[in-house]
Amino acid sequence: MKINLSPTHHSSPITHHSFHTVSVIIPTFNRRERVQNAIASVLNQTRKPDEVIVVDDGSTDGTFNAISQKFPQVQLIFQENRGVSAARNAGIRTAKGEWLAFLDSDDEWQPEKLEKHLAYARRHPEFRVSQTNEIWIRNRRFVNPMKKHGKRVGRFFADALKLCLVSPSAVMIHRDVFNEIGLFDETLPACEDYDFWLRVLAREPIGLLMEKLTVKYGGHPDQLSRNFIAMDRFRVRAMLKILRYRGLLPEDREKTVAELAEKCRILEKGYLKHGSTEKAARFRWIRENVTGKLDKNT
Repeated sequence: MKINLSPTHHSSPITHHSFHTVSVIIPTFNRRERVQNAIASVLNQTRKPDEVIVVDDGSTDGTFNAISQKFPQVQLIFQENRGVSAARNAGIRTAKGEWLAFLDSDDEWQPEKLEKHLAYARRHPEFRVSQTNEIWIRNRRFVNPMKKHGKRVGRFFADALKLCLVSPSAVMIHRDVFNEIGLFDETLPACEDYDFWLRVLAREPIGLLMEKLTVKYGGHPDQLSRNFIAMDRFRVRAMLKILRYRGLLPEDREKTVAELAEKCRILEKGYLKHGSTEKAARFRWIRENVTGKLDKNT
């Protein structure tokens, strides 16, 4: 199956024949034990997926052999280490289902996740992207998300500028969405999901299942977010990208410019505090020149 990345018109609401197949994509890197729990939670679904694709992004801990021996029924892809975006994209290009559901290798699904997610999509054909609510477990303890992390429904672009409000592990997406907006940005080592959801929300709403059907685990040392400092620098790149989208609504453009200026201000201050004057100057230049010019044109 070939993904066409050229721009297309927004498709009409999904018809019932589109609910026949769903592909599950699990990217993983050096999580030999955790990924097995993730795979098991997918295979134990009350509505079985039509295919399960696990993309091993260059693991060196025996992940590939462990999966191939324990789960011969899954489609296993190995690639040189290129990051989570490249791993997800490899799965997307391989998948044959009309609907694609993602699961990070350190998370799990409740048994009825796919069944209820597909039922939601049937009831709400206006949503080509939707997510479930989540159970958060950090360091083996249940955690209540802060109010600012609460899941939204609709076109919550402005809220998504502040922080990432969509979880890849909780999402199901119609494949046409990728044809229209492209895949995950492989040049971003982190915040690639923030970038992707901004591109989605700039164009259409996202649905929400109130039930907590996704289990997210945090606090472990191999979490991607722990490997990078100053994560806002990647969000700045994502906002600069979305500002180049000609279809961005005027009010969304205005809010993006304001958020971009604020994040650049924070980064500039942080880098100056740590003596990184060159990096501070880069974000000061963006704040003073790029956002200033954009603000005058909005």
